[in-house]
Amino acid sequence: MPTALTAPIAAGHRPPTRGGRAPSCDNVVREGHSAQALRGALRESRLIGIVRGRDADAAFRTVLTLVEHGLDLVEVSLSGADALDVIHRARQALGVRAWLGAGAVTTAGDVHRAADAGANFIVTTGAGTALTEAVRRRVPVLAGASTPEEIRRADTAGATALRVVPGSVGGASYLRSLRGRFPRLCLVPSGAATAAEAAAFLDAGACAVGAGRILTGDAADGGDLHALRSQVARFRAECAA
Repeated sequence: MPTALTAPIAAGHRPPTRGGRAPSCDNVVREGHSAQALRGALRESRLIGIVRGRDADAAFRTVLTLVEHGLDLVEVSLSGADALDVIHRARQALGVRAWLGAGAVTTAGDVHRAADAGANFIVTTGAGTALTEAVRRRVPVLAGASTPEEIRRADTAGATALRVVPGSVGGASYLRSLRGRFPRLCLVPSGAATAAEAAAFLDAGACAVGAGRILTGDAADGGDLHALRSQVARFRAECAA
């Protein structure tokens, strides 16, 4: 019998809600989604699927497909179409225990809106007001950083982990250098061009890697879910410990 994750999803479908709202991030975090738990999930899963699309229904289907095929951490970029609605619908479909994040978060208001939609971790573009607000709310947060100074600043501000962006600049050798300077920090580069390059980041000491278009292809724009399934399997095999 089809489950909430495997049944076909009609365009425009809205999963049933309680009182019309997804569980808030504050409630979801109480289900064991602490900063320490996120670091553990990153080290165990080693891969975050990043969803950014022009079609909200397709992005929603992409999130569910990623989870259905074994990705434990999925991030929905707020730069995508109706991203907060995608998070809201995905939270309702996946339940409170799934790791479902909001990416491209730039302001304290973004943190509040993502929390209300049901995100249980935040990915910021830097060490600004969004990071400060996420820490204040005790929401696990990956802070965007590129240089050692930016990493130091974000860590001091309370970041759970560091999204090294773009990871493609400097490649695995730069990540290895950062790892040497910050051995206790959880570094999560993004921007790998291939699954093999993502694996190279992990070999260089990354806690996990974030993969967007190279993983999802055009699925979040209404494209091929079969190709997405194949790519997920390829990435998971390359990134396995």
